[in-house]
Amino acid sequence: MNPIIIVHGGAGDVPDSRVKGKLDGSKKAVIAGHEILVRGGSALDAVEAAVVSMEKDEYFNAGYGSVLNLRGEVEMEASIMCGKNLDVGAVTLIKDFLHPISIAHKVLTDSPHSLLGGEGAKIFALDKGFHTVDPKSLISPHAKKALEDFLKHGEFGRTEIGMDEAGVGTVGAVAVDSNGHVAVATSTGGMSGKAIGRIGDTPQIGSGTYADDLVGGVSTTGHGESILKYCLAHSIIKLMEDGLDANTSTKKAVNGMTSRLNNTAGAITLSKNGDIGIHFSSKRMSWAYIKDKKIFYGINQGEVFEEQYEQQ
Repeated sequence: MNPIIIVHGGAGDVPDSRVKGKLDGSKKAVIAGHEILVRGGSALDAVEAAVVSMEKDEYFNAGYGSVLNLRGEVEMEASIMCGKNLDVGAVTLIKDFLHPISIAHKVLTDSPHSLLGGEGAKIFALDKGFHTVDPKSLISPHAKKALEDFLKHGEFGRTEIGMDEAGVGTVGAVAVDSNGHVAVATSTGGMSGKAIGRIGDTPQIGSGTYADDLVGGVSTTGHGESILKYCLAHSIIKLMEDGLDANTSTKKAVNGMTSRLNNTAGAITLSKNGDIGIHFSSKRMSWAYIKDKKIFYGINQGEVFEEQYEQQ
């Protein structure tokens, strides 16, 4: 099996001023994951590395740059899944750690539970050696502006981000390693102006994340409440299980969710054989993958760029 990884940087109405940062960040993230795979690393480690890269980047709604709740606080969530044995790890209501995806990975490997939240997740993370950061250090200027816009307009925008500052978004990665194992990771700051304690689709397995070595893997992004109602990630997996290819399954499920619930979403998919699916019903979604020594990437509908990539 030739290992492969694909990432997304969030679906939404990304403003022109944020496009380059989203594309650059997506390419950087996919390289971080790809380098682990080509050295013989696991799909789990690769998707974590890709998401960690984006959690450090203010152009994405995850880690630093996460959007704010009504109290002006960051409350993050993340999930990761191993397709070999369907093991999962997820966290929610994380306030003072930079990398929720790494805590989620530790839940997968070191906890008898699958999803930890709030104070319990913090206690677990501290017990496993994670260090807290000042919650204010996670707040970017763009996140502040998004909350200000939400409070001014008093209604949610068309994406999980808010009104005018839709330039960041949930991040995710899907990989198949050289042993044929599938893994998926997804991380987000949620919805700008959300209620305190709101939990979205990202930590809910089958909605934001799903991986199965027998079929493939999916990470989703977009309007969280709609994604969780539709169980979007698992809906794509089921279509593939029924015989549709990765791209057709992704397109059919995303469009089906949008038609049924009148909200937009996007998803990236890999089949167990490494076939690729990319589709979004929103205006934009940044994505990138590496294949045949080239990086393929895009953000607009119907757009595909490619660049030569030489492994470091």
